Amino acid sequence: MIAHAGGIDRLKAFIAGARTAEADFSQTVADKSGRVTQQASGKMAFARPGKFRWDYSTPYEQAIVGDGSRLWLYDADLDQVTVKPLGDVIAGTPAALLAGDDAIEKYFSLKDAGRSDGLEWLEATPKNRDTTFERIRMGFKGDVLVQMELFDYFGQRTTLKLSRFARNPSIAPSHFTFTPPKGADIIGE
Repeated sequence: MIAHAGGIDRLKAFIAGARTAEADFSQTVADKSGRVTQQASGKMAFARPGKFRWDYSTPYEQAIVGDGSRLWLYDADLDQVTVKPLGDVIAGTPAALLAGDDAIEKYFSLKDAGRSDGLEWLEATPKNRDTTFERIRMGFKGDVLVQMELFDYFGQRTTLKLSRFARNPSIAPSHFTFTPPKGADIIGE
């Protein structure tokens, strides 16, 4: 008989077991009445510690890249790049949960959130209050992360569903570097 593993155990196994990962994602944002206001999809990848990349392909082309020291946000439509020091920017974000170091409990209070929809859930509340998110729920199937729900202070819920999850793929370091396109406006450093 295998002891029931809760969401916190699943997250710790996931962090210990995946130094790198790649997945496809679909993202839905719903307002506080539950009405869907935004849908997007793309590919994500991370390499711990501190390197991650979210490439949105629909409805707009965007890239969010953490290269280990800086955070790059690229909006193809606006031809605009925003760059910020990585450190505190990601402390209370999903990127920190996925790509952060193993000291996750430095930034989040974690609690098991039971089982639903065939997944083991964990709830993470950022310890730092000046983050975008009030709380983040992570749903695991075995030790694979398949869904995240992000709740912000305005009552919006962002749902991220991950598919085709690959654990520890070989990812070229250049995948986590970002070179602004020629002529793009650069805001920040």
